[in-house]
Amino acid sequence: MTNSAQPTVRESDHDWLVEIGAGITLDRLPPPETKRWVIRRKAEVVAAVRAGVLSLEEACQRYTLSIEEFLSGQRRVDSHGLPGLRVTRLQDYRSLDRNG
Repeated sequence: MTNSAQPTVRESDHDWLVEIGAGITLDRLPPPETKRWVIRRKAEVVAAVRAGVLSLEEACQRYTLSIEEFLSGQRRVDSHGLPGLRVTRLQDYRSLDRNG
């Protein structure tokens, strides 16, 4: 019996991250003063770091993040796909990670 509440990484989520990373530039990233962090903006920053557009340290400095905050978001993308970046789901995913 499968748990329908458990999120899964869809192949299209991974493909989107690879695709956006290939064409992303600093000019296309969210501005440093961004206040509203929707899933797409978070994913763009993760993809940019993966593509080498900016380093982990540069991303953290630019967006006032701790390294752990950034890595946590990256792990959520790896484990749960783009929906893992939803703040409202964070507690659900943390619970799944601990129990599963």
